[in-house]
Amino acid sequence: MIHPKMLLTKSNTSRKLKAFSLAEILIVLAVIGILIMLVVPNQTAVASRAKSIEAQTALNNIYSLQYAHFLQYSKYSSDLDEIDYVPNKLVTEGGRANYKIEVVDASTSGFTAKATAVVDFNGDGKFNTWQVDQTGEVTEIQKD
Repeated sequence: MIHPKMLLTKSNTSRKLKAFSLAEILIVLAVIGILIMLVVPNQTAVASRAKSIEAQTALNNIYSLQYAHFLQYSKYSSDLDEIDYVPNKLVTEGGRANYKIEVVDASTSGFTAKATAVVDFNGDGKFNTWQVDQTGEVTEIQKD
């Protein structure tokens, strides 16, 4: 025997389901969009700082190679090949490096090497620049 409650009637099939309206969904999406806009600018500064570690590491490597070269030859070198430094391929050339490394000045008494960003990380028109000298102190010359 079929129970009367199991029979489908027109009143049972026209029941409304509980759901969110289109307006409610759009409001939630708008709030999420506003929150994302507030967070994203802060993240670019974090990314820029993380990428600057590449420059600092490369300049520390240059310092070590220059120091070893000085101990051997009693002078610093202006040639990266002479101190056996092999730079990574830049992102502008299809590589992964964000900084161009160069020795700006070298003599018997000291040297200066510079790492200049080839990408403007935050779009302000300034390119991040770091430098190191014979003291081994890596300093930021131009903030991005």
